[in-house]
Amino acid sequence: MKINKNIKKKIKATGIIPVALLLFTSCGDFLKEYSQDTDYVRSWRDLDELLIGSAYQNTFAADMLGSTSDNQYFIHFLADELDEYKGPCYEEGSSEYDGKERVFGYYTWQARSGQLDTYAGFNKENDSWAEYYKLINVTNNVIENANELEGNTEDQRKGKLKVCGEAHFLRAYYYFMLTNFYGKAYDPATAATDLAVPIKTSQEVEDKFFNRNTVQECYNQILSDLLLSEKELAEYGTQTSKYRASITAAHLLLSRVYLYMQNWEKAAEYAQKAIDEHPSLANLRTMSHTSGIISQTSPELIFSMGSNSVMEYTINHLKSFTITQSIYDMYSNDDLRKTQYIWTNGSFHGYKKYPANTKAIKPEKEGEEEVQEDDITYYFKGYYFGLQKQYNDVSDKNFLRSSEAYLNLAEALAYMGKETEARNAINSLRKYRFAEGADYQITSTGNKLIEDIRDERERELLLEGHRWFDLRRYAVNTKYQQKTEITHHYYYYEKRESTVATSLCTFKLSADDWGWVLPLPQSVIDYNIGMKQNTRGERTYTSINL
Repeated sequence: MKINKNIKKKIKATGIIPVALLLFTSCGDFLKEYSQDTDYVRSWRDLDELLIGSAYQNTFAADMLGSTSDNQYFIHFLADELDEYKGPCYEEGSSEYDGKERVFGYYTWQARSGQLDTYAGFNKENDSWAEYYKLINVTNNVIENANELEGNTEDQRKGKLKVCGEAHFLRAYYYFMLTNFYGKAYDPATAATDLAVPIKTSQEVEDKFFNRNTVQECYNQILSDLLLSEKELAEYGTQTSKYRASITAAHLLLSRVYLYMQNWEKAAEYAQKAIDEHPSLANLRTMSHTSGIISQTSPELIFSMGSNSVMEYTINHLKSFTITQSIYDMYSNDDLRKTQYIWTNGSFHGYKKYPANTKAIKPEKEGEEEVQEDDITYYFKGYYFGLQKQYNDVSDKNFLRSSEAYLNLAEALAYMGKETEARNAINSLRKYRFAEGADYQITSTGNKLIEDIRDERERELLLEGHRWFDLRRYAVNTKYQQKTEITHHYYYYEKRESTVATSLCTFKLSADDWGWVLPLPQSVIDYNIGMKQNTRGERTYTSINL
């Protein structure tokens, strides 16, 4: 298909990885609306269409673990929230998916993320990197093209504010994720020298090899974009769609960024702004199981984009992953999240934050009772188990909800020594999470208060994409440093399709291990001659024959 010169500008490669990896797979419906001989960027509406189709991550549910469409699936496997499950399944011998080998390199913190579990080669490992830079390139083009548009009328002026505000928000978000995957956690003492990822904010193709910017430079870019987004979206006005960036989304993300940077005052300021604009919290005492804390109708949802696949690997089948027992034990019996966020079958703990759609199951045999099926869990013949049917339109990692604002506010205030205000913020959340009559109030002080707030964050944000980043930043926190060791287990079987495990390997990530920073994809290092790789080493493990 021929492409007009202005459209070519939209799909120029970043130059950070080979051009072929960054070309769009589809020009999108927007391109079909005009003749090939016209100037496509006539107004801000054309750029708005480009944002919708190519700058926001697509909303979909992955159909299997490690699906090539879900390029950030690995975020849940890095920390201490999941471990491989080896125990009784709801259906003997069932192995509905077998994707654990696709996540092996991330899950066991290998020197290369694509490492096969046989150590005989590598899976593709640059999908996430390529996806982020492709999306960033679209935002670069939107911003530059918007600046060339006329703004004489009120519609033109407001339209430019809208597309620029959303593009700046998205670019900040993508650089935030890249920086925290491939750079060290923000440490005020070393951020100016620690390497993160290359920054590119122009739409032009540059005939050069790229080098990595520092963590400080990346955070400066993130803040610059978010502050511009805040200004532009505030002037634009109310955004009604939860699938488009809004002023509240910008404020909540700013509070997170400042919290990571250990700028407590700013973190608290922006968390409070987000709360003032969107104070709603779901009351678990009254919330129906068909609603879900993570859903389009949740009163807490502020923004969402991208995929969800968490349901596909916390399913009670052979070779699946379970929420760790240590995390499950953090919920007291009067904490409603223990049953509303998690479902259990014996020692297996599955994910239950999405809404359930119920329908009756007809008895298979005479004398059996009719039961209710839902797409998250159901009870049948003595077993609770999860299904792969549930397709939710809210991401399990790229979304913002009001609970985080209360947690960010409480943590920042505790570091500032404003303990009464910190307790008020965290208890404002907890009162909606416990059974009627339960003693939910946190009354601690000092470091114990900080520990309690961090524990509350772990319980509330379970499998929402925060835990890995949180553990990294706690390890460099100047107020109260907390380092963690993580243990993951990996079972080997007679063959891929087998149900007979032959050995159990135990992998440990120590507190000061090099594995707390992901390796850059090898293809990126090979292409950009001279780009420095993150420190790597040999990943050792212990093995027990079964």
